[in-house]
Amino acid sequence: MAQLWCKDVVLGYEGKAVVQNLNFEVNKGDYLCIVGENGSGKSTLMKALLQLKKPMAGEITTGEGLEADKIGYLPQQTIVQRDFPASVQEIVRSGCLGRFGWHPFYQKAEKAIAEKNMKKLGILPLAKRCYRELSGGQQQRVLLARALCATKYMLLLDEPVAGLDPVAVQEMYDLLKRLNQEEKITIIMVSHDIRAAVLYADHILHISEEPLFFGTKEEYQNSEIGKEYLSVTGGEQHV
Repeated sequence: MAQLWCKDVVLGYEGKAVVQNLNFEVNKGDYLCIVGENGSGKSTLMKALLQLKKPMAGEITTGEGLEADKIGYLPQQTIVQRDFPASVQEIVRSGCLGRFGWHPFYQKAEKAIAEKNMKKLGILPLAKRCYRELSGGQQQRVLLARALCATKYMLLLDEPVAGLDPVAVQEMYDLLKRLNQEEKITIIMVSHDIRAAVLYADHILHISEEPLFFGTKEEYQNSEIGKEYLSVTGGEQHV
């Protein structure tokens, strides 16, 4: 049974469709990369998967115990977010709020989950540090740990390496690969980095006004749209 699937989905704003006839499914443990030009509807699709935006038509369904509020989400960072005056520990713990419900104080179980995820991502020694004092790569690890506190099923990531230096980019991709392969967490990642798609993902969804491709990365690399896009973006690489 699929963990998440879209059937005949239409997405848009103010009655105008951005993406139409969207059909795909994601199984537990998949690593899906969503690619496409700017304005093709990638971020709109992420909002729909999180039930922050209703499809104009069609349906998005979850299974395997997955619910929208049990999906960990790592959005694109803004300048304001990078300057947020809270400790690493406070930010990571806040990821538990949707999973356990709101109450005035964090419970023992929530503190334990936050500590476990900080340790998993190598940021436990930074727990008392102020978030805005960290490097870009460290901040992304904090936000990833926060997202992990919200789920044990699926992570949605919107351009998770945007603005990071090459070392931090590689570290982030390695972390995501480990979480997917060792923790069996399903990954859905929006990215302009087609190199990352063909290196790390096992499935690729290429969207535009009409879905252009959905399938394995090997099938994508051998498809006409895949060959064209890889050539234009300089990501020609078979793995």
